[in-house]
Parts: sequence; C-alpha cells; structure tokens
Amino acid sequence: MNILKKWYQDYFNDPQIMILLLICTGAILILMTMGEMLTPVIVSLILAYLLEGLVYQLERTHMPRLAAVSIVFIIFLLAFLFLFLQLIPLLSKQIGQFVQDLPQMISTWQSELKHLPKKYPNLVSEEQIERILATVNDHLGKLGENLLSISMASVRSFINIIVYIVLVPLMVFFFLKDKTRILEFFKGLLPDNMDLTSKIWEEVNEKTAKFIQGKIWEIFIVWAVSYITFLLLGLKFSLLLSFLVGLSVIVPYIGATLMTVPVALVAFFQWGLNAEFLYVIIAYLIIQILDGNLLVPILLSGIVNLHPLAVIIGILIFGGIWGFWGVLFAIPLATVVHAIIKAWPKKGMVEESNEQNC
Repeated sequence: MNILKKWYQDYFNDPQIMILLLICTGAILILMTMGEMLTPVIVSLILAYLLEGLVYQLERTHMPRLAAVSIVFIIFLLAFLFLFLQLIPLLSKQIGQFVQDLPQMISTWQSELKHLPKKYPNLVSEEQIERILATVNDHLGKLGENLLSISMASVRSFINIIVYIVLVPLMVFFFLKDKTRILEFFKGLLPDNMDLTSKIWEEVNEKTAKFIQGKIWEIFIVWAVSYITFLLLGLKFSLLLSFLVGLSVIVPYIGATLMTVPVALVAFFQWGLNAEFLYVIIAYLIIQILDGNLLVPILLSGIVNLHPLAVIIGILIFGGIWGFWGVLFAIPLATVVHAIIKAWPKKGMVEESNEQNC
C-alpha cells in the first residue's frame, strides 16, 4: 500500500497532471460512447483545422477575418463539389464494373486452382484444392449476405450522406468564422493554471498540422503515380486501385500490405501468372519502396518520431476505440499520447518541484 501511495505522490501529486488526466479521460469516453454520433462534428473540426492555415495566410495580408474565411470557404466548397460531382461518380463506375466482373474473376481463379494439382502434384493435392474452394465459397456466401444487408440499409446510408453533404460544410464555415468565440468559451470552462496541458497542445498542434499537410501531399502523389503506372501497364480498374493505394498511406505498414492483395488479384485475373502480372507487382513494390524511403522522409522528416511498433499498436488501440476513424487518425492520436508521455513530469522533476514549493 505504501508503494502505491509513494507512486501516486511521485507522479500524480501535481494538480496540473490531474487536470490533464481528466481531459484525456473525458476525450476517450466521448469517443467511445458518442464517437459515431459526433463523427460529422469531428470531421468538420478537422477540415476547419486544415483550412485555418489558409485563413491565417490571408489574414497576414491585413484582410479581415470574415473576408478571409469567405474566400477559403468558397474554395473548399468548389473542391467539395468537384469531389461529389466528378470524382465519386468515376469511382462508383469502376466499382460497378468490378462487381460486374467479379463472378468471372472468381470462376477464372477457381479454374486455375483446379489445374494446380496436375501442374504441381508434389506441392498440392486435389483434396487441398477442394478444401480451399469450399472455404472460399463459404466466405463468398457470407459476403453476399453482408452486401444484401448493406443494400437493405441503403436508404439510411443515403440519408447519412445527405446529412454529411449539408451539415459538414455548414459546420466548417461556423468553426472558421467563430473560432475565437468557441475557443474562449471552452477556455472559460477550464482552470486557469494549465501550463502542462498548454505545453502539450503546442507541440501536438505544430506536429499534427505539419503531419496532415505532409500526408495530404503524400496521398495525392502516390495516387497520381500509381494511376499513371497502372494506366501505362493496362491494368483494369486503374483509377479505383490507385485511389485505394493513395489512401492506404494513411495507415502506415498495414495499408500498403493490405493493398497488395487487390492489386495482385486484379492483375492475376486479367493476365494470369505471366510477364504482365510480374510487371504490375514489381511496379507496385517500387512505388511502395520509393514512398517509404524517399517521399515520406522528404515530406514528414522529423515531424512524427514514432517507432513502427508504436504506430501499429496505436492503430489497433484507437481502431478498437473509435472504429474506422480511429484507424484513420491513429498517428495524430498516437502523437498526442507521445507528447503527453514526453511532457509528463519525471520522478526527479517532481521531487525538485516539491522542494522548490517547500
């Protein structure tokens, strides 16, 4: 008991630490209990946070904030409309073509598998192939049931999309316009002495802003390079696959690994195990190597110094707490945790502080 008491006095006796703990606990509870409900608000906050940099640059030219916000918001709306009126229909068309071609792809794959025992009798038997096909057919049946349930919930999904289209831009505008008033309101709810929390926020704010900007550039560059590469190689669904490859960089290590499967499968169904298939796989691996060893160091060097193991653990933990959005924002959230651990008073610092207070 004395050990626990001493541990508490060493690390939790500072009121600022308790304030920080309460803020972190409150944020986690909100994400766990109301994360899905508040997703439009959180998405709007993130978009407003990204656009604030453009507003700040315009304000530096002595432009009134309302005028700066209006100009940035109009640019945002135009990009938003382009996304929904141009890009999404193109992606939807390729998704439709993919779903339409999927039965033929599966049939080709099953036919190739059935020929493997004749080609490589020492490596695989007909019984093994039959077990594999039975397992795959079982999973395909479950996938069909899931797709049916998704289609049954399409009305609700459509309503959610309408809500996002209307509410998100509206909230982004008000978050930008009334930024000062909103911050002052929340500051009024918090204690005056928040030096530790302010120190952590300053570090997180600086690193997160640079990280998000770097990631946006990385997504677009990887997407463009992948699209051009797949198009030149003649790979089907090049726009859809390159778009997914671009988005996969948001989730380091795991995203690139998972995207290898659809790229390899589409190439295999289109050409089989021949030279064209190998060209696509080699090109994809070169893109991933250049991204990890050239692009990321240029865009994100020194911004987020997290160990790969910490990144993977962060993806698992925040994904479990907040689902898809937790995976999407795992690195910024892990950066917050890293900043808290870094700023947390160590034993020697606490003892020195206590001596000064005495």
